[in-house]
Amino acid sequence: MTINCNGYLLDLSVPKIAGILNITPDSFYDGGKYISEDAIKNRTKELIEEGADIIDIGAFSSRPGAELISESEETIRLQSTLEIVRKYFPNIILSVDTYRSEIARFVIKEFEVSIINDISGGDYDNKMFETIAEFQVPYIVMHMQGNPGTMQTKPQYIDVVKDLLKYFSEKTETAKKIGINDLIIDPGFGFGKTLEHNYQLLNNLDLFKISERPILVGLSRKSMIYKLNNETPEDALPGTLALNMIALQKGANILRVHDVKETLQVINVFNKLISS
Repeated sequence: MTINCNGYLLDLSVPKIAGILNITPDSFYDGGKYISEDAIKNRTKELIEEGADIIDIGAFSSRPGAELISESEETIRLQSTLEIVRKYFPNIILSVDTYRSEIARFVIKEFEVSIINDISGGDYDNKMFETIAEFQVPYIVMHMQGNPGTMQTKPQYIDVVKDLLKYFSEKTETAKKIGINDLIIDPGFGFGKTLEHNYQLLNNLDLFKISERPILVGLSRKSMIYKLNNETPEDALPGTLALNMIALQKGANILRVHDVKETLQVINVFNKLISS
């Protein structure tokens, strides 16, 4: 349960936090907040000081109904942000959300990005797997039914848990054949799943440990929490923390979150609980 991040072995046997840095104008919770140099620097500093082990940078919104941006626009957003982050925080472990292999290649070579986080699991770009194998960076394979523009239009499964277990079995086998060493699986909560699908997946998250790969969970302030309570993302922190504790108990290794300080409290309580 270690992943190689540019020569540093990150131990995932103790849960880790990926703090979210959204540099999009239209993300569902904090879109448009982190555009200027000061805002990016201050947000990154805040995430690190509160206990983030990884900074996860997203240059395009993958919220339900979002439109995909061009490769050139994604590149411009990432380059300007990564220049700022690396200027002030040269040693922090960085993850970049992208489904484009050329962008993955660019951020790895130019900015020593350690992890690629792909919402499409390699399905949008058939060169992604070989690019990851070439650079030997950890690769987060997420499951999504459809695409951000269509994924919440009546998603259907024969059995959501069995379907995803099969999906990750196939992705793990592909990664093994091509020589990818550090594969992380992400069930993709909210990506082409109904409210019921999301809770079925969380309730059975421990079954995904059969892959013998680390599990990343992204539940932070999502609609499976706030819609259940007829609220908004701004009201969803208590529900997020509750579900993150359940995810830890069921085997999650990385929590991808907006609220690092509060999540670290959850992890500290969890670690004390299992050691007592």
